[in-house]
Amino acid sequence: MAESVKVLISNRQKVVKIPSGIRLLIRRCCHAVLQMEGFHDSAEVSVSFVSNEQIQQLNLEFRGKDAPTDVLSFPLGEDGQYDRNMETGALQLGDIVISIERAMEQARMYGHSLQREIGFLTVHSMLHLLGYDHEAGGLEQVRMREKEESVLADLGLQRDASYVLSQDEI
Repeated sequence: MAESVKVLISNRQKVVKIPSGIRLLIRRCCHAVLQMEGFHDSAEVSVSFVSNEQIQQLNLEFRGKDAPTDVLSFPLGEDGQYDRNMETGALQLGDIVISIERAMEQARMYGHSLQREIGFLTVHSMLHLLGYDHEAGGLEQVRMREKEESVLADLGLQRDASYVLSQDEI
């Protein structure tokens, strides 16, 4: 188990009120990913809530994509090497930026709770901060998805039957 995980959460948008319990959920997700990965050091992660407009700007600036997205990950480490906060001794894993507007849209679209959606986005981004990548598809994408679902199931946020539409609903 990681010695300690400090999750700094900030709300940088005014469009949506962040529901109670979401901050605790994010902290639980970050801890669960590090535990699953056997991460034994102290760590720090920053999570920010932004609007669709703000995440679209970041997506354009850092990825060259002029469209809003659900989450962006900004890893501070490479190949398992991270900067250390000299004051606390904790490894700085990076920043997670979540569009709360997009998360709400996707929760509605997929027919599951906002908690499930925020949990998924947090776990997904934490894996990116630890060096996982799915952009090329293939086995790496499958491994990442399996890890995401495993952590979410451990947290009681597994997919339920309403997640997948039947042929009649399409």
